[in-house]
Amino acid sequence: MAIVKPFKGWRPPRETAKDLACLPYDVMNSEEAARMAEGKPCSLLHVTRSEIDLAPDIDVHSKEVYDKAVENFQMFKNKGWLVQDDEARFYIYAQTMDGRTQYGIVGCAACSDYADGIIKKHELTRPDKEEDRMIHIRVNSANIEPVFFSYRAIPEIDEIVNGIVKGEAEYNFTAEDGFGHHFWMIKDTAINKRLEELFATKVPYTYVADGHHRTAAAARIGLERREANPNHTGNEEYNFFMAVHFPDDQLAIIDYNRVVKDLNGLSEADFINALNNAFEVEEMGAEIYKPAKLHEFSMYLSGKWYKLTARKGTYNDADPIGVLDVTVLSNHALDKVLGIADLRTSKRIDFVGGIRGLGELKRRVDSGEMKVAFALYPVSMKQLIDIADSGNIMPPKTTWFEPKLRSGLVIHGLE
Repeated sequence: MAIVKPFKGWRPPRETAKDLACLPYDVMNSEEAARMAEGKPCSLLHVTRSEIDLAPDIDVHSKEVYDKAVENFQMFKNKGWLVQDDEARFYIYAQTMDGRTQYGIVGCAACSDYADGIIKKHELTRPDKEEDRMIHIRVNSANIEPVFFSYRAIPEIDEIVNGIVKGEAEYNFTAEDGFGHHFWMIKDTAINKRLEELFATKVPYTYVADGHHRTAAAARIGLERREANPNHTGNEEYNFFMAVHFPDDQLAIIDYNRVVKDLNGLSEADFINALNNAFEVEEMGAEIYKPAKLHEFSMYLSGKWYKLTARKGTYNDADPIGVLDVTVLSNHALDKVLGIADLRTSKRIDFVGGIRGLGELKRRVDSGEMKVAFALYPVSMKQLIDIADSGNIMPPKTTWFEPKLRSGLVIHGLE
């Protein structure tokens, strides 16, 4: 069963929260981070992307950048932009997008649960990205940014959350992207205790939805500190890391689409003929066409949209990976027809999150940058959980979660 516990969070005062909260470090480059933090001295980007306060050409993985993060983090505390709560508690963080709100419980997950497979993942991680986040956690002795977890919904947990959010939110603001962010503290000791009990008795597994590198890095730091402490008890804060836990029935995964630079030497007619082996190809005209169901794709080529319907035999309903549309498209279009075998290394393909809309696919093809675009029907939470439960790993660039968690509404210190 999952260990999820309350903690004494570091939080901004109410009047500072909107300016301090920021998008995660990995959804922007340095130049974009600098623009986002412009005019906001208390933006947490000065900690999570501290290179914005240094020379423009600095190596973002240099010691100077990590040292600046530590300096700025301490400065935020000194100025009172971050203040630690006096009692351990859970928090509720809700996000609103397109009229839909999802409610997550902010608590500390256990590093041991990651090692023991109680926290399940569906993506591979890169050692270099893990190392970067490990250094950031190590030098600041804190989980500055939360990770995004899910769990199979539990009615009693839902009831507790529904009761708490009827009260006034500690933070309640709309960010510059139009998404709403709402945050409550759970001050009742009995409720905090009950939530901890419910996770320990009703939630067998939690699932990494977004933030695989931060999760792996936090777990490795916990192990590192455990091995360095001869008086280790298992109760130290470094044994835990901060995550926002959302029930699976409140989450929706957004499509993650593909654009390709060329047709692998084929004429357009030969390319479409080759696709016919695995797909029924139907021309849809100039109006944007969005896939309506599983195993249906849309393709944009030379000013026209096409509907591609996967033929029987291209997918395997009994295989959690083989049934995925990303697998079908990769095997039968990208690999067999376009010669793109490795999505992780090929420079002929790029990926576009569905939050940008299918108009972005059209724009990139019409500009001449790309030759053809493919839009996919989104993966479901059931598919994600099935894959994680089976111990499999999803193909690259399969899931896109939105809204992204804002960093800075609460921080977990490791000491």
